[in-house]
Amino acid sequence: MARDFQGTLQSFQQYLRKMQDISDASSVLYWDARTGMPKKGVDRRSQVIATLSAEAFRMSISDEMGNYIAYFLEPENNEKLDDIMRAVLAECKKEYDRSRKIPADTFEEYVRLTAKAESVWEDAKDTADFSMFRPYLEQIVQMNAEFIEYWGYTGNKYDTLLEYYEPGMTVEKLDRIFGDLRKELVSLLQRVKESPHKPRTKIFEQYFDPAKQREFSIYILKKMGYDFHAGRIDETVHPFEISFGPGDVRITTKYLPNDFRSALFSSMHEGGHALYEQNISERLIGTILCSGTSMGIHESQSRFWENIVGRSKTFWSHFLKAAIEHFPEQFRGVTLEEFYRGINEARESLIRIEADELTYNLHIMIRYEIEKALFNGDLQVKDLPLAWAEKMREYLGVEPQHDGEGCLQDVHWSGGSFGYFPSYALGNIYSAQFLHAMKKEMPAYDSYVADGRLIPIKDWLAGNIYQYGKMQTPEEILRRVAGEEVNGKYLVDYLTAKYTDVYQL
Repeated sequence: MARDFQGTLQSFQQYLRKMQDISDASSVLYWDARTGMPKKGVDRRSQVIATLSAEAFRMSISDEMGNYIAYFLEPENNEKLDDIMRAVLAECKKEYDRSRKIPADTFEEYVRLTAKAESVWEDAKDTADFSMFRPYLEQIVQMNAEFIEYWGYTGNKYDTLLEYYEPGMTVEKLDRIFGDLRKELVSLLQRVKESPHKPRTKIFEQYFDPAKQREFSIYILKKMGYDFHAGRIDETVHPFEISFGPGDVRITTKYLPNDFRSALFSSMHEGGHALYEQNISERLIGTILCSGTSMGIHESQSRFWENIVGRSKTFWSHFLKAAIEHFPEQFRGVTLEEFYRGINEARESLIRIEADELTYNLHIMIRYEIEKALFNGDLQVKDLPLAWAEKMREYLGVEPQHDGEGCLQDVHWSGGSFGYFPSYALGNIYSAQFLHAMKKEMPAYDSYVADGRLIPIKDWLAGNIYQYGKMQTPEEILRRVAGEEVNGKYLVDYLTAKYTDVYQL
């Protein structure tokens, strides 16, 4: 018997909404676990999150989902779909084809493992005890290796993990992009190190009341256009952004009493992620398309707001006055030039999230090389601390004194996010390309920033990137907005100009 098209479409949409509802409920529990859940609740919370995630997973690979996909792929039915539902169908099929290869009980075990591992990681990081976290990480790596075999690969095994976070990206492409970028950055860093004109940074290394830091961060976030009626800010060990749809997009940060820069720039970073999610078209709400198109494009927005806007002299020509009003004792008599140069100090450092723009990408390359080695059989988890120290010496000329400032410093591996780190460096590259395109279309860009009027910039990004959610691939967005594929030249030019100014090269 023939199926009724409209009735089947409505049924499919209800099915997708139920999947999204379950996913959002799981995400709320995750947010609570990271922001305020008692330690004794870890085991039970891990189980609940695993159960909900597994249910959404089962729905994504069910026979019912397969039947919907097959029905709407039929030419006479497919042509009746609008552009959004056609894109939704394509995304569902992609996820169905990928996820169906993994047994549902294996996926539930994996979610339960990572949910618990993140809390163990927090304790291990605090005590600098890699041995505490190692057995969890070994299981996570092993399960990801099994997933790669389920999914299959044609080139490098690591390509399969990259594809999940940055569709279309491969080891072959990244080796070339990162190779060229590293050569330019190392050369520029050497010139910076040899410069006698060092920024003054002691002004930022005083006591800054965390409550006042929070107040100032909220002030800046509002200026960026972050909607607090659709979001909130909390404190966690590792800052993050999480979205339950455009009407509820939350961020977290971490306040360091003796460093003004850390919380502010992490707030702007997570705020950039949040602006993306808050400004996705309402037409996409409740669909699988209501999120950023890739982690590279997502990171381009966090890095754009944190660095290109937030660390610019133009930005502080307006906002320094507000910083002084919030911290009069600490910033009394500080000039714009001192402040600007101080927040852009470039030096070898141990901690990625506190690294400057120039050395940050080298931190990412270290993680990229380690992850490639882990999944291609060239490195074992037990050897991570030593491998990490060796890479830090090679790339940055520094060495961690303990694992808390070494291989335990990032939260990502505890959640199984392998293949994610390259998106940070790609985000830096994309952000410079978007800046170049924006300035061509918006000649008043610098004037807007200098006047503290950031909403036109947010609106341009929303119109060109945010609103589309997952409707377009990273490559399609780059070609439409920047007019070309990924190109590191703009980032090199941007960094060269900035650090030539800061260090008077």
